[in-house]
Amino acid sequence: MLIEHALALTLAYVLDLLIGDPPHWPHPVRWIGNGIACLEKHLNKGRVRKLKGTMMVITIIAIVFVATSLIIWACRSIHPFLGIVAEGIIIFTTIARRNLQEHALDVYGPLREGNLPEARRMLARIVGRDTEQLDEGEIVRGTVETVAENTSDGVTAPLFWGFIGGAPLAIVYRAINTCDSMVGYKNERYSEFGWASARLDDVINWIPSRLTGFLILLMNKPKKISRKRAWQILFRDAKRHPSPNSGWLEASVAAILGVQLGGINYYKGQISKRAKMGVPLVPLQKQHIPLTNGIMTRTSVMFLMILWIGGIAIEMALTRF
Repeated sequence: MLIEHALALTLAYVLDLLIGDPPHWPHPVRWIGNGIACLEKHLNKGRVRKLKGTMMVITIIAIVFVATSLIIWACRSIHPFLGIVAEGIIIFTTIARRNLQEHALDVYGPLREGNLPEARRMLARIVGRDTEQLDEGEIVRGTVETVAENTSDGVTAPLFWGFIGGAPLAIVYRAINTCDSMVGYKNERYSEFGWASARLDDVINWIPSRLTGFLILLMNKPKKISRKRAWQILFRDAKRHPSPNSGWLEASVAAILGVQLGGINYYKGQISKRAKMGVPLVPLQKQHIPLTNGIMTRTSVMFLMILWIGGIAIEMALTRF
């Protein structure tokens, strides 16, 4: 079964490499988002909002898990190969390596031309922070932080859960992650209703984020410091991030590039102070954007290879014993 999952993951990764996320194609994540928006509209009011938010995320999980399981079961009933192809196509919709890389390059292009207003506009498409007044260094920081964090959220985490439980768990991961991105905010509207979504997202990302952070340091040579110093920075800074998981990605990328991430962000005019990650051995510059894309690609390819090695080893062990 794990070998079948690994085959499906490989198909998904190749499809993402070749196709990405065509904007006008039907997409399960958009359907999930529409379902979340509908439930939030009807449930996020009155009393016991924390319970209602918990009911919402459980409902979304149940629907996508059952629907995906039935699709895979039906395809396997016709032919095992068709089941693998169906799994690969579904998992493909949960990963976004190419899409993330293209969005980062959409910021990098205007920066190369010295067009800061356009770079700010492109950055606003992938971050929630205010971008109107950012200088080049802050634009680069926002892009690098987004690519670093989503190396796990958008690539390795869905691959991890797809390896463990096939397409049903991969789509459940993406459903929880989408719930968190839509309602998991600590503000008046969502602090109670989005509580369960945010906590579940923290739980399901705990292992993948750390594995990915470690793999970033293993697969990429630090630019300005020794590997030993890079590991020290990772373990020193990762826990400073307000997210229990994002710090492992941002700290590892900062250590590889020899830059400092984190600092002051503004959200709708409100200041947000984030812990700083890494050591500012060099200032953040536009070339750090393609370098971060390279880190993401090398890390995700090796992550997939490790899943293959693990799957073969486990299958051999089960066959023997």
